Amino acid sequence: MRPEHRRLEPRKQPRQVRAELTRERILTAAAHVLAEYGYAAGTTNRIAERARVSIGSLYQYFPNKDAILAELLTRHLAPQAGGPGPEDRSRPLVDVVRDLVRAAIDHHREDPRLLRLMVEEGPRSQALIEQIGDVRAARVGALHELLANHPEVAVDDVETAAAIIDAGVELIVHQLVADPALVAVERLESELVAMLTRYLTGGGGG
Repeated sequence: MRPEHRRLEPRKQPRQVRAELTRERILTAAAHVLAEYGYAAGTTNRIAERARVSIGSLYQYFPNKDAILAELLTRHLAPQAGGPGPEDRSRPLVDVVRDLVRAAIDHHREDPRLLRLMVEEGPRSQALIEQIGDVRAARVGALHELLANHPEVAVDDVETAAAIIDAGVELIVHQLVADPALVAVERLESELVAMLTRYLTGGGGG
């Protein structure tokens, strides 16, 4: 294992319920502290204090703050691995697109400040980079299958369209949900659904 991996790997994987609860308490406290204080001021001492554990106990589970943030980012990525399924091929395309956009918004709005911190300041180990790539590839693959088989889709290059939509929704939602003063969430959903539906049904790939 490379040194950067050791720096980001949790030190202790709980085997007992009590240990698991302690680990979860540390991660929950870290999410609140980092969102409240930011990356630099969200120290392990503050995290331990919020979790009501000693700093020594915290270090039994995580070697440093970067390892905690890496774990939070890993958990953020996990629910995003899915995507459209075969059953969506017979549904109205606008409904499928709306579900896709709404899922992205819901996933990002839980704690947009923490999300921005994780994405913009979080550590990047090779393992984490690979995991991000795997999640993205799974989403794009599912979207590609949908676009290639949905009767309403008129775009020519469905492979490229799938990659554009996946990246576009992620970037747009991330930026605008993290700064809700720019666009109300309801309007963001409505306009993004309309934009993507027009693109997919209007032969925009030509």
